[in-house]
Amino acid sequence: MHRIGPLIVLEGKNDSKVPYSRSLYLDCSEKVLIDSGAQRKQLVNIDHEFGIELIINTHYHPDHIRNNHVFSNIPKWMNPLEYEMSRSIEKIAMANGVFQEWGPIGVEAWKQTMPQELIENLNGISGSYKYESEYQFGDVKVIFLHTPGHTSGLACPYFPELGVVFTVDYDMTSFGPWYNGTDGNIEEFIASGKRLLTLDADTYITGHQKGIFTKQEFKQAMDSFLAIIDKRDELIAKYVKEGLTFKELTSIGIFYPKKHLENPIMQTWERSGIRKHLKRLGLSVPEDSADLLKAK
Repeated sequence: MHRIGPLIVLEGKNDSKVPYSRSLYLDCSEKVLIDSGAQRKQLVNIDHEFGIELIINTHYHPDHIRNNHVFSNIPKWMNPLEYEMSRSIEKIAMANGVFQEWGPIGVEAWKQTMPQELIENLNGISGSYKYESEYQFGDVKVIFLHTPGHTSGLACPYFPELGVVFTVDYDMTSFGPWYNGTDGNIEEFIASGKRLLTLDADTYITGHQKGIFTKQEFKQAMDSFLAIIDKRDELIAKYVKEGLTFKELTSIGIFYPKKHLENPIMQTWERSGIRKHLKRLGLSVPEDSADLLKAK
């Protein structure tokens, strides 16, 4: 647990590595938790010691709403683009590429694997907030910046008077940028990442792993982080030139280690991510033939 003025940084397990995430607690006259992916025990202790009156989710991904259900009687807000979508399992399946890759049968199979807690976390969302508007919680001002790319609706909370921004999944991990849902976008990810560098902020808090950066550290890390996108481009273009089919491309492990592709949702995200790069490169490949096709 780390404090920056009225902000308390709460850690998820394993350095807040997915499927956990970092949470922020606003310790002021209004008790607000931003994202609930930190360790459950920490969150419960915070609630007992200080109280939680409102939970704000930056986006709908499971690692960031992980413990919403623990606080069933507390209002929970979602960003405005994802508020309605987050209340529909079918729409979430579409946003994650399940429908696009596997059709209705795939969606039904995926629904059968969803933990009840995740369904409760999503069903508990009760309202939305506005992008780019200043909110005042006690003496803490926060603006929920619209930073699409990771998802279409992701918000990064910015505390202008504190010089702090919570960058959520612009997280500077060695995995690299994640835009693998069908609601993710490579160009928007790059633009949002660059926007974060223009803020009048000295402290950057990520949602996963290393956690807290100075602005200079974050800028240096961002250069390397975004460069991973170009490396993926180069690798995919190389395999396409070698004549690999889409099925072969998606079996290599460009995003995820090959052994993890046995997991249906990771295989789905691998396929969706590769489709995005093929489109970005102006290339397409047959699903299962050796002929290289140029995108129209």
